[in-house]
Amino acid sequence: MPSPRPRQLDSPLTARILKAVSRVDAVAYRATDGVVTGRLRWHRLFPKGESVCLLTTRGRKSGRRRTVPLLFLPDGDRVVFVASQGGLPRHPMWFRNILDDPIVVVQTGRLLRRMRARVATDDERDGLWPRLVGFHPGFADYQSWTDRTIPVVICDPA
Repeated sequence: MPSPRPRQLDSPLTARILKAVSRVDAVAYRATDGVVTGRLRWHRLFPKGESVCLLTTRGRKSGRRRTVPLLFLPDGDRVVFVASQGGLPRHPMWFRNILDDPIVVVQTGRLLRRMRARVATDDERDGLWPRLVGFHPGFADYQSWTDRTIPVVICDPA
């Protein structure tokens, strides 16, 4: 049974705080090659410490590079992301950016890789979703909180 969506997640203040924290996390990640902020440990939501990397996209309107820290699932030489945005009704900006320009840079620890992002096919998503939920059970809650099908993004070496 999915948990109910916490009301505070829909607050504009929460969105501003998360954006600021993401910026600080990205700076700390880059400065330490992921030693700081490379594993997300946050209360009961992330008790094991999930792996975090940096995803850099090109802004579809501004053309500027945009970097966000994201949970990721390594899959061989690929990297898999979930465009959940905490179960909000709209896709995250980074996802909209990759639809416009799929060439991205992924930093995992010290490793910087130029990759090509794509939306997983329905079959790929069906195969990856149980692994993703096993990695981070919150993804199942996020999916229950929104009417949109949360996209799974696969980044392949470019």
